[in-house]
Amino acid sequence: MPFIHHKTWSDHPADVEHLTSNPFVSSPFINACEQAQVTDVRSGWQPHHIKGTVNEGHIAVPCYIKSHSWGEYVFDWAWAEAYHQHGLEYYPKLLIAAPFTPSVGPRLLGAQSLESVSALVSHLKHHCLAHEFSGFHILFASEQEQHWLSQLDLLERHDVQFQWNNKGYNGFEDFLATFTSRKRKNVRKERASIEEQNIELRTLEGSALTTADMDAFYYFYHATYLKRGRQGYLNRAFFEAIHQTMAENLVLFMAYKDNKPVAGALCFKDGKSLYGRYWGCIEEFNNLHFETCYYQGIEYCIANNLQHFDPGTQGEHKLARGFEPKITRSFHWLAHEGFMEAAQAFCKQDQSHTHLYFQQTTQSLPFKQPNKDNL
Repeated sequence: MPFIHHKTWSDHPADVEHLTSNPFVSSPFINACEQAQVTDVRSGWQPHHIKGTVNEGHIAVPCYIKSHSWGEYVFDWAWAEAYHQHGLEYYPKLLIAAPFTPSVGPRLLGAQSLESVSALVSHLKHHCLAHEFSGFHILFASEQEQHWLSQLDLLERHDVQFQWNNKGYNGFEDFLATFTSRKRKNVRKERASIEEQNIELRTLEGSALTTADMDAFYYFYHATYLKRGRQGYLNRAFFEAIHQTMAENLVLFMAYKDNKPVAGALCFKDGKSLYGRYWGCIEEFNNLHFETCYYQGIEYCIANNLQHFDPGTQGEHKLARGFEPKITRSFHWLAHEGFMEAAQAFCKQDQSHTHLYFQQTTQSLPFKQPNKDNL
């Protein structure tokens, strides 16, 4: 059966549901984006999802025709400008990604071999040429997919994110015990300041997460974007949809002042990981962002035996709070041979800079060094 492109994710049969447990490429999440019209032609995220079968079974791929590069977090504006300067069109392009979600996870759902991934990549190349797309881009692929994709004739871009790993901690203080004395004191001071400001944190999830909670959070989320002079990518209809269909995957850390909500961080979870995604506040409080977006999530992971906490992209300030650098990879192909060659040189140079940055950030971690007395 050849690969077929679909205008909505719901066109896929129910037999794709077993292909992943990752919340951001699940049917409820992708359907919520489409139903709320945050991924449609007008938003520049036109669904163009891929379905097909190979020897091992079904493959389903979240794919979009993009008319811009907003909401991707792997920045290719310079590539678009280079095309423009040479009188060429960079858009539309094909994007394989979880919408608005810079989180590593499966993108080629159901793929189980290099052979199947190679067949899909070959299809994408021919599809771009046939429809005059400038190329395709696979963002934040899973580690297994990275292994397969790295063996094909694709451009590879690297970046650094900061993530937390559960090393069998018995509690937050057990985690802090791995810090140097100075760094440990800093974290305790930040956390103590929350109580000093008479702020209370509550964890809301599952059936305990109400419509009123989601309304309050959405207000914070939208207000925070407006402070920067921008609109949030996601609308109220999206948050309503995920609350209705994904409540068991949602964890909201809500901050209260005088028993009134003032800030919140909305996370997703699966069986192994917590994913910090959206933050908002209506008033600035000292260290509240760190407490709500980082420390509460770490405590939640330890208490619920989750192995990994991805708090979101960027932010060297995460290092001092125990989040470790990790290389992320994306894969690209450009139909124009000249630009493909030029981009290859760019990617190699960029990888060198990224890996140097990775080494530098690794040296800035707050943990005790072996064989040294840091108490």
